[in-house]
Amino acid sequence: MARITIDYTPAIHQDAGIARLTREIVRAALALGAPHEFSLFVMGRPAPDVPLSNLMNTRELPLRVSRLSDRWLYRLWFRANVRAPVQLFSGRCDLYHATDFVLPPLQGNTPGVLTVHDLSFERDPDSAPPRLIPFLRRVVPDSARRAAHIIADSHATAQDLAALYDIPPEKITVIHSGVDERFTPYRDTLYMRRRRDYVLKKYGIGDAPFILTVGTMQRRKNHLRLVQAFAKLGRAGARASLLVIAGGKGWLYDEVYAEVQRLGLSERVRFIGYVEDVDLPHLYRAAAVFAFPSTYEGFGLPPLEAMASGVPVVTSNVSSLPEVVGDAGLQVNPLDVDALARALDQALNDEVWRRHCIERGLARAAQFTWQRAAERLLAVYERVLRQYNRL
Repeated sequence: MARITIDYTPAIHQDAGIARLTREIVRAALALGAPHEFSLFVMGRPAPDVPLSNLMNTRELPLRVSRLSDRWLYRLWFRANVRAPVQLFSGRCDLYHATDFVLPPLQGNTPGVLTVHDLSFERDPDSAPPRLIPFLRRVVPDSARRAAHIIADSHATAQDLAALYDIPPEKITVIHSGVDERFTPYRDTLYMRRRRDYVLKKYGIGDAPFILTVGTMQRRKNHLRLVQAFAKLGRAGARASLLVIAGGKGWLYDEVYAEVQRLGLSERVRFIGYVEDVDLPHLYRAAAVFAFPSTYEGFGLPPLEAMASGVPVVTSNVSSLPEVVGDAGLQVNPLDVDALARALDQALNDEVWRRHCIERGLARAAQFTWQRAAERLLAVYERVLRQYNRL
């Protein structure tokens, strides 16, 4: 039996894709009952309203929480160059899994597994706050080279790691995200009707048909061109009367608000902010079309969730998105506003294509399960433990 520590910090302190990915794959891995002693490590005390007991519902696990936050520990390790091993804060382990880009110093020859979700700060620098880019460009490649093994969210990210950091392909394992079983097509039951109506009222959407996009507001999510494409739809008389943009504010998002005003769309574009996890499946189901024209993604969980929810998808033909969506959605050049508008128009109005897309999307989404992801994760752990004689 080996002692495995998993950095659970993003699951506690973040509220977007990486947080959900971390929670779900850890839950699924523990549910498989691997013969190891697992513990979770969180950098920085959680806020009082974070229900820790609700986040891990498979079995009781040791949970170590450091007084220092990840920000302060990173300053200690990577700015002050104090190489205090993470085990001083997390406890002893035979393998440490860093789940969010950065591998801390480790004691002795303890192997570290590192998850790299994307290299957007390299491929699309506008996707990260300017103050973070020098740190990421220094620490992430160093972490990747020190890691015993790297987990990439997609083949696209694995290729970026090899091309940009010269990481040997055999050191990288691709583990696609799963899709939670909560994301299912709409069924005309009393419960679903009530939940849908509640969610639409809660976020101020109403009964009008709408195009939905989900993602933190930052330039690589391409909200600006999506708004411009939506404006063209309005002039063409397409049937979706609203564009709903769900996601917290990241950075460089003011231009999107300004463009909505310039195009006279303030009554037809709704910014609803961060959507609670419990509401998200019902929001997907209520949408006429899901749009995700991102210019770069390490994986792209929202299109997968939309497909599982029985919603036609329009997305980009770049980075990881083709390997997620396959032939189950419309893929367009994310820089071509006219192409995006044409794809949205087809997704809204071509009933034959819509039925075909929904059917293919459900089949495609069924291929991505958290159990399969967890099995691949445990296989990585076993490989590294044997490589370092920790079993």
